[in-house]
Amino acid sequence: MGPPDPGVPANGTGGRGDPPAQFRPVEVVDLTVELPSQFPLVSLRETDRPHRILVIPIGLPEGVALAHARGRVATPRPLTHELMASVLGRFSIDVVALRLVGRQAGTYLAELLLSGSRGRETVACRASDGLILTQRLTVPAPVLVDVRLIESEGDVVPAG
Repeated sequence: MGPPDPGVPANGTGGRGDPPAQFRPVEVVDLTVELPSQFPLVSLRETDRPHRILVIPIGLPEGVALAHARGRVATPRPLTHELMASVLGRFSIDVVALRLVGRQAGTYLAELLLSGSRGRETVACRASDGLILTQRLTVPAPVLVDVRLIESEGDVVPAG
């Protein structure tokens, strides 16, 4: 049997009797600041249904870092996400996917699925850090979003 699908939770259920989470692949299509808000907005569009977009707010420093990553802007010294991508590469750890798994009080919850010589690991991360890291990789990792985040507003409890 091969490695688990990054779009399905390891235990195959959503926990508490919930159905398993369904993840959709998305791509970063836009990064904007709409004044007077101080928070950049990242637009994620489904790749298999391009008419549905999830917009998430991130911090200003993260917005700058994401703009640098998307534009492949060279920096004189590695930024944090460049450093992390380099460390992962040197230790032969692949980022299998970034999954946005929930939303709590307006904060998006995410996890990185990693694969290396010791097997697979899932590591919790901030959604913005995960997005920046996936964009900093030589080959960007897929970004997957729990469909409930696209289809509903308010809190979404992570499955599992």
